[in-house]
Amino acid sequence: MAISKEILKEFKKTGWGMYIAGLQNSHSGNLSVRLGNRMIITRRGSMLGFLEEDDLVEMSIDEEDGMMAIASTEFHIHREIYRKTDALAVAHAHLIAATALSLLYDEIIPVDVEGAYHIKRVPVLHFELGSGSREMAETLPIYLKDYPIVMVKGHGAFAVGETLEEAFYYCSALENSAKIAMLLIQAGEDIRKYQPEGLKRW
Repeated sequence: MAISKEILKEFKKTGWGMYIAGLQNSHSGNLSVRLGNRMIITRRGSMLGFLEEDDLVEMSIDEEDGMMAIASTEFHIHREIYRKTDALAVAHAHLIAATALSLLYDEIIPVDVEGAYHIKRVPVLHFELGSGSREMAETLPIYLKDYPIVMVKGHGAFAVGETLEEAFYYCSALENSAKIAMLLIQAGEDIRKYQPEGLKRW
């Protein structure tokens, strides 16, 4: 089935935005949107900053699908998120500063006002196999019912939204907050003393 111009435009805008914002390397990450009981997801090995129509794959959310062979290797995680949450879009990004923080802490609580207001608190989830595992597919939707974005330790973020732009925003906000936290750590500060008390109970 042909991808509509509007959907292609949204993927291209989001992929390019994430690439130039430094949220992805040349070939990392993946994006998807839900269309009823189907989803459109980026192709395996695609370059998010330079997406074209043949980089997008439409496949079933509920059933096995012949497109699995060319879809992102993490298509089953996106599929489980759509099965178990109300998300309409999913963005996965290999955030650099946030990934560094995920190796240091079990959760990321922004210390800056913008991050504290929009993303509040981000669980850091640890898996034996930290990329594309069945355990990840089963666990991430549980957290994404309550949080718009979660971190996989040493790997990257999965964010949900009503649109790709919204999921992209959560990735961007988390990375900005993580960069601020890393600057404090580099200055010898303990970032936990800057975390808003209210968010520790959120």
